[in-house]
Amino acid sequence: MTWLTWRQYRVQAAVAALVLAVFATVLLVTGFQLAAQWHAVLAACTASGTCGNLHQGAVSLGSALGWDFVVLSLLAPALFGVLVGAPLVAHEFEARTCDFAWAQSITRTRWLAVKVGWLLLAAAVWGGAIAALVTWWSGPRNAAFGDAFQSNYFDQQGLVPVAYAVFATALGIAAGAVLRRTLPAIAIVIGGFIGMRLWVSQDLRMHFMAPVTAFYGVAANLNTPAGSINVGGGLLNKAGQVVTGPLGNVMIDGVPSTSLPAACRQLIPASASGPAGPSNATLNAVYGCLQKAGYRQFISYQPISRYWAFQGIETGIYLAVAAALIAITFYAVRRRDA
Repeated sequence: MTWLTWRQYRVQAAVAALVLAVFATVLLVTGFQLAAQWHAVLAACTASGTCGNLHQGAVSLGSALGWDFVVLSLLAPALFGVLVGAPLVAHEFEARTCDFAWAQSITRTRWLAVKVGWLLLAAAVWGGAIAALVTWWSGPRNAAFGDAFQSNYFDQQGLVPVAYAVFATALGIAAGAVLRRTLPAIAIVIGGFIGMRLWVSQDLRMHFMAPVTAFYGVAANLNTPAGSINVGGGLLNKAGQVVTGPLGNVMIDGVPSTSLPAACRQLIPASASGPAGPSNATLNAVYGCLQKAGYRQFISYQPISRYWAFQGIETGIYLAVAAALIAITFYAVRRRDA
């Protein structure tokens, strides 16, 4: 079965190897250029004592070609699922070649286990190779800007691209086994992969762990640790409740003036409702009033120190879903009428 699987997928393996070779060539060439830029920037900022400003975007790193390929790496797992995962079982059903295999001494379970096992391993290697290249290429940018935890950057590096590739392949295999048609299975891979990625990245990821919450004075400013992701924030009243309300003509740091205490609202002149908004003097007076009334600000964030913990959690989620999809595949194949 191993030899047969190789014979069936040697063309796809050659295409995947060619794509990976082109991808590696581009990232290696532009990556060494990026590293040289970074060393030059470090030497210059060390001499001028301005290295602390690098994360604020005071430097430009990278090349347009390299960055384009890094962005395209987000689609690589889906590509493997479309080209390899979707046809794995569906094409066998369409061509009826599975019937010939099952008529021999090979059981359905062994037939499917060998094919699925090797292709999931290939998907993991494919995703791991691309992730390793992108992570290496992004090293200078991560050091300069501290943005590896931000959305999209997080999705391109570390462990999660391996899980994305395994998930996309498992999704294609399961869709093909259930639908028994290659083209619908490909559509399921594309739609399911995009939907899963959006759901996890936008709705779940920032809730993997309870965020860190910091409290500070109304008139103060608080900068979260570099590389952290802000989850939320706002103004709290004396009882610890978040101050909210409908949008008004005058906004004080995003809070409508109508939601403030009456004593503080009286400090806001009618002219503050104009295009210029409240003056600095008005803001300072309102801040002082709120401070006396027991108001304070808060901000919730996920610190960069949780980067690898989040990578592990998200990887586990995708691998668990992939395992469930493979279980569905085995059930569908074993229950299929010969």
